[in-house]
Parts: sequence; C-alpha cells; structure tokens
Amino acid sequence: MPKRTTIILDDDVYEILVKESMTKYGTKRALSKVLNELVKEAIRLRWLVKAKSILRSEKKIKISVEEFHEFRKKLSKRFEE
Repeated sequence: MPKRTTIILDDDVYEILVKESMTKYGTKRALSKVLNELVKEAIRLRWLVKAKSILRSEKKIKISVEEFHEFRKKLSKRFEE
C-alpha cells in the first residue's frame, strides 16, 4: 500500500524529476511514480554492486562442486529430522 510522505528536494533534482515525468508520462503529476522508479532502480543497482563484490572477493574456503552437493544433501537430511 502506498504511503504519503514529504520530501525536500534540491532545485536541480526537482527539475530532473519534472523533466523525466513530462517525458515519460506527459505530466508533472507523475513525480511520485518517477521518484519511486528511480529509487527502486538505485536499490537494485546497489544490491548488484554488493553481489558482484562478494563474487569477486577472495574465497576463504575452496570446495568442489561435488563436495558442495554432498554437503547440501547432508544439510537437507538434518533439516528433515
């Protein structure tokens, strides 16, 4: 459910949002929609950057695919008990 709030924007940020709103929706009244889209995109990009960082980081443990699958099977059995 959408929530109402007040956000104080810098003039330049406001102008960017208005231009985006006019371009996409043909009205200034879609500012909330544009802002929501941009915030969601920024959150997704932030998560992606974190995920890439984790994937590129040095691994603490070396494990083969077979060892991983064996571990997963044993773990699943423990959860079933």
